[in-house]
Amino acid sequence: MNIPLTSDPRVIIIGGGFAGVSLAKKLSKQEVQVVLLDKNNYHTFQPLLYQVSTGGLEPDSIAYPIRKILKDFPNFHFRLANVEEINTVENKVLTDIGKLKFDYLVIASGAETNYFGNSEIEKHSMAMKTIPESLNLRSLILENFEEALLTSDLNERNSLMNFVIVGGGPTGVELAGALAEIKKGILPKDYPDLDTRLAQIHIIQSSDCILKGMSDKASEKAEDFLEKLGVNVWKNVRVINYDGKTVTTNTDLTFETATLVWAAGVKGAAIKGMDAGEFVTKGERLLVNEFNQVKGFNNVFAIGDIACMATEEFPNGLPMMAQPAIQQGKQLGENMVRLIEEKPMQPFVYKDKGVMATIGRNKAVVDLPKFKFQGVFAWYVWMFVHLFFLIGFRNRMVVFINWVYNYIRFDREARLIIRPFKKKLKS
Repeated sequence: MNIPLTSDPRVIIIGGGFAGVSLAKKLSKQEVQVVLLDKNNYHTFQPLLYQVSTGGLEPDSIAYPIRKILKDFPNFHFRLANVEEINTVENKVLTDIGKLKFDYLVIASGAETNYFGNSEIEKHSMAMKTIPESLNLRSLILENFEEALLTSDLNERNSLMNFVIVGGGPTGVELAGALAEIKKGILPKDYPDLDTRLAQIHIIQSSDCILKGMSDKASEKAEDFLEKLGVNVWKNVRVINYDGKTVTTNTDLTFETATLVWAAGVKGAAIKGMDAGEFVTKGERLLVNEFNQVKGFNNVFAIGDIACMATEEFPNGLPMMAQPAIQQGKQLGENMVRLIEEKPMQPFVYKDKGVMATIGRNKAVVDLPKFKFQGVFAWYVWMFVHLFFLIGFRNRMVVFINWVYNYIRFDREARLIIRPFKKKLKS
């Protein structure tokens, strides 16, 4: 990999998400060599992927070059690589560009979409975990309306204009709200010769409430916001199959749609060599102790979504969100310095800073540790927090200007089919 030899301890970080970048920044001025490996050369601000999917933002406004984040730190090295295997016996990482030995390894590979073993749903549905996936979804949504213009088959037209979102968490709720606003404010202007009132947006949740991890008030208010936007909310319904045309459920309900978005779950992005049962949970997360050490290892750590740190408040592991990842990255950076200096490490304590979700224009729900509120003020808080955590001044300005423009004009100008996307339907 052409990494310089050094007498300093080598720390390899796998993944340039919130956790990996946070750790790299913390270690950047220490007497260690930091090597960050990622299959993309950019960091993605995942909470705003749904806005890329719905034409509210261009992808480069929520992405930032990893090299630029840490360009001023001489002991930092980045390599564009796909990690294929971890050899803990020889302390080596094997990638598609070569192998590299480590003194300390930190796995921050994040999470991927969990289809719970349903290959048909995986084959025909759309995911929204990466920028390429979001661009694919954006193209498909727009292409569907272009095709709806051309068909004289009423059933096919309705299928093209129907959207089913599986999963009532923040991702599903925010996407449903954005699609509802497109239906209301943009489609009638773009497609005056198409009766876009027939477009339907469905959100399906297997439990008895949406936004399950939030307060009852937030869940109820979010559902009320969605219904006022014209979204059909289906609770206690579980999707069991999708063949590219028909969604079947565990009830009598079926849905005819050309677009099913799967936002029903995530799992850890496991890597060969670290996928053995003794230290992996059901959701393919790595079991770690209070110092983020993977079970059974002293020099292998895991942080962020891939890590499962059970606590009294979170017996199934900390929530797979940005805040735990950021906090774990910072804390591990401090602990690794203590470990190298042969000092005792400090246990990680998660500081819950709250959860929030937006359901569209002037509509959001916010649950803070001491306060819970909904509506316009919550929407402004949601915007401020997301702008604050975006990396890069330019990105913050571009996103802010886009939001102001979209708010004033009730528009989404990034509704572009840059690269056409065609699903391979089941024959």
